[in-house]
Amino acid sequence: MGAIVYYLALPFIYLVSYLPFRAMYLLSDFLYILVYKVFGYRKKVVTENLEKSFPEKSASEIDKIRRDFYHYLCDLGLESIKTLSISPATLQKHFRHADISLLERYYRNGQSVILVMGHLGNWELGGAYFSLLGIHQPFGIYHPLRNRHFDKLMDKMRTRLGAGTYPMKSTFKGMLKNRNKLTATTFIADQTPTPGNAYWMTFLNQDTAVFKGTEVIARKFDYPIFYISVIREKRGHYMVHNELLVEHPGKQPENLITEMHTKRLERDIIDHPETWLWSHRRWKHKRPGEQPNNN
Repeated sequence: MGAIVYYLALPFIYLVSYLPFRAMYLLSDFLYILVYKVFGYRKKVVTENLEKSFPEKSASEIDKIRRDFYHYLCDLGLESIKTLSISPATLQKHFRHADISLLERYYRNGQSVILVMGHLGNWELGGAYFSLLGIHQPFGIYHPLRNRHFDKLMDKMRTRLGAGTYPMKSTFKGMLKNRNKLTATTFIADQTPTPGNAYWMTFLNQDTAVFKGTEVIARKFDYPIFYISVIREKRGHYMVHNELLVEHPGKQPENLITEMHTKRLERDIIDHPETWLWSHRRWKHKRPGEQPNNN
């Protein structure tokens, strides 16, 4: 069944990847009507996440962010598909990068780095764009998909312009293998860990479980950590910012790095709430000993 779904979907996926951006956004506007107004995809989850994250906002303000988010979610999905065929020249027209001189300095000095970010802006196209900078080779960490056909397609999308990938459970092993290369290992650190293996802190006004993997691995390798923002300037156009968070992770006290990158992401979400992934059930777990939210 998985193969049948894949081969039925593949022509549509490639069609979208070759659409001009203007036509793609017309399709996105139509999908918005279906996803938000007709089917109400995860509308309850999105609404609850927004209300708890921004208790100070009025119902009309929450409604505007929600509508803007669904518009962006449709854009995000179609834009990401374009990684299958987008040319380097076209990609560079849609992205700008703030000053990368510090990253370049680490590259010249033969120093690999760690990048940490969240599901804010288009992280898929952003990863492809980083491959074009001519410095560190980016390696993204991912959860393998159950459907092996779509998993291979996603890997092709992410690696066709020069990036590499690590399955999440093999990240440390992969980094050891590539220790002699100049790499930029990218952690998308706002996913939901199991409660017992998490660091708990306040994030967007809620008690939140945070992955410790970024900090644990950074401390082992002692690679400098950069926080990456992918900020949408207008439809289809992004600015990538990089900010050095910690130069020597191995010297930092436990949990400080996790606090730093999570709080930095929180600032970006507050400034650009419509481009974060609110449909994810980010707060489905409670601290051990508390009752989970089964909604």
